[in-house]
Amino acid sequence: MAISVATPFSPNHQPFCFPSSSTQFLKIHHFHNQRFIPRIPFSSFRNNNPLPETECPVPLDQQPVNEFKALSDSFPFSWASGDLVEYCSRLFATGLAFALFVGLPVNLFGSAGPIPEPLKPFLGAVSGGLIVVTLSVVRMYLGWAYVGNRLLSATVEYEETGWYDGQIWVKTPEVLARDRLLGSFSVKPVLSRLKNTLVVLATSLLVCVVVFVNIENGQTDSYIPSEEAGGRSVPGVYDDESARSFEPDAFCGGEPADP
Repeated sequence: MAISVATPFSPNHQPFCFPSSSTQFLKIHHFHNQRFIPRIPFSSFRNNNPLPETECPVPLDQQPVNEFKALSDSFPFSWASGDLVEYCSRLFATGLAFALFVGLPVNLFGSAGPIPEPLKPFLGAVSGGLIVVTLSVVRMYLGWAYVGNRLLSATVEYEETGWYDGQIWVKTPEVLARDRLLGSFSVKPVLSRLKNTLVVLATSLLVCVVVFVNIENGQTDSYIPSEEAGGRSVPGVYDDESARSFEPDAFCGGEPADP
């Protein structure tokens, strides 16, 4: 039996064979207008049966290939291994939903006083959505990196009954070749996609911070005490008329005292 691998590096996409005792097919599909991260079928693991020829002592749920399958089917890790357009749309929908339903109401109604600049609540909502998406991508990256290291490693650390009886099993050449093919062609592209996503999110957050700081500096410059009303007026914050209404005793005869 052999592992048939179709790669896009050969001119006619001719497969090459690698010896193995179980047949698995790893196909890398190339589309003109989309990026698709390949997967291998798991028909041999559909019944949760270990490879009989390896006599692997590792429990099924701790075998790297089964960990990869579980991660590929779980939420939200499956987003990173799917179609690029679908992956981006799901991240965008997640950030937009958080910004509209959580970030924007908090910034509009959670402040202690009136907000003179209407752009600040919008920036706060967008920043909150970006932070939530960033945390989600970081969580996906950590999960995929862990499985990738397990696949590319020549040994498997596992526990039979609990944390106190940890064991190490050296992979056979067939299992090592299968796992490294899976890690190289399916996990590494996912990690690369997640890294690029984190760079874009970090840049977007930096832009939001720069704009917010510029708005704050502009508002600070506008709070310059006016020479009107005895030099005790700050636009939007304090003037003698509002002070007289709350503290009439502080003024002589209802008029501001001469300096």
